[in-house]
Amino acid sequence: MRRAILSELLDDDLGTPGEIAQSLRDLQHINDWFGGTHTTTWLLRQVALAGNCRSLSLLEVGAGNGYVPLRARERLARRGIELRVTLLDRVSSHLPQNGVAAVVGEAAHLPFRDAAFDVVSCNLLTHHFQAEELERFVAEAMRVARVAVAINDLIRSRLHLALCYAGLPLFRSRITWHDAPASVRQAYTVGEMGAIVSRTAARRIEILRHYLFRMGVLLWK
Repeated sequence: MRRAILSELLDDDLGTPGEIAQSLRDLQHINDWFGGTHTTTWLLRQVALAGNCRSLSLLEVGAGNGYVPLRARERLARRGIELRVTLLDRVSSHLPQNGVAAVVGEAAHLPFRDAAFDVVSCNLLTHHFQAEELERFVAEAMRVARVAVAINDLIRSRLHLALCYAGLPLFRSRITWHDAPASVRQAYTVGEMGAIVSRTAARRIEILRHYLFRMGVLLWK
């Protein structure tokens, strides 16, 4: 299945406040039910284990309401790992108002000094980028990361797209009904992702398949 570049409604808040809120709740379910939260938690645990760390600072890029990294923080805490989370999104209305550190900014120009965080992470963000944009984002993320960059995203395939359409009745938002299949259509395959990130300055690259067409990517500095 060829990659298709499609706009997603949630990216530009193309809906009523109620529709956007419902779509964000749908995203929470998608991440919990279909592997997103697990993949981010697994990636961050690998970074902690590799460095024998009990505490990590994390910048989550394209964070939205921060649900996935905050759920990962809860799960890692049960394993004795502290995750100090900072959220970044380009739309201020997506960010939570619950006391978590949150910054408005662009993924291509992260407003932080070099090596400001142990890990720079993203979930369901990289499929929005063309290959050249993705390469530039990874370079910027690696500048800001001290240890590693963690990417959690979908794997494009016909079977994944079919399962996506079959699962749409689980969700209520028209935004989700549009954006979910659009995300699958413009996601990268594992091979495509590997070819792109291999052009970066990462010292070591790990790409693994996770539950229900998720890929987890670790780029080590």
